[in-house]
Amino acid sequence: MTQYCPPAGAVRYLHVDADLIVIDKPAELLSVPGRGPAKADCALSRVAADHADALTVHRLDMSTSGLLLFARSKPVQRNLSTQFERGEVAKAYVADVWGTPDPAGGLIDLPLSHDWPNRPRQKVNHETGKPSRTEYATMRLHSRGARLRLTPLTGRTHQLRLHLAAIGHPILGDDIYAHAEALAAAPRLHLHATTLRLRHPATGQAVEFEAPCPF
Repeated sequence: MTQYCPPAGAVRYLHVDADLIVIDKPAELLSVPGRGPAKADCALSRVAADHADALTVHRLDMSTSGLLLFARSKPVQRNLSTQFERGEVAKAYVADVWGTPDPAGGLIDLPLSHDWPNRPRQKVNHETGKPSRTEYATMRLHSRGARLRLTPLTGRTHQLRLHLAAIGHPILGDDIYAHAEALAAAPRLHLHATTLRLRHPATGQAVEFEAPCPF
């Protein structure tokens, strides 16, 4: 098993107010603590060191970088969690993938389920999988394939990573779903949560946060 080696450095805060906190999480940092003291260092623990009232609302995969949101009270946590559960939070990601998708944009609609014998892998499962949908659009081409803008319409574990691998275009640097060439093509997972749009829990007004892609 690979040893957990979280990156050093201060938390990059993008927004802090009385109700919520938004950070730009670096790749290879857990969103919440893992099992055992060796995996206690995470985005939540680092934010809580500065803001003791920080509460988890959602998560990003350890290897995914980008926007991560925290609540500052239980009522706000419930409000934001409900927005996520109802699909009211608009999320967008940037990913570099192997090969060039054809068509250049569209909808990936493949049901997903846990692959229990091969955890933490997920799998496409047309019999008992949960509905899972991802919109994609090609932003530009590069030497290994294409840069895509991804909009998940559902929120399954590893959804973006598995959906792209399933259509033959794994994300570069993906150590779970990419083939050897795509894995070796990038020093990290080239997946970044770049945009979050939601209703502010205090005002009800739409707010949008952005984190520039670091790769």
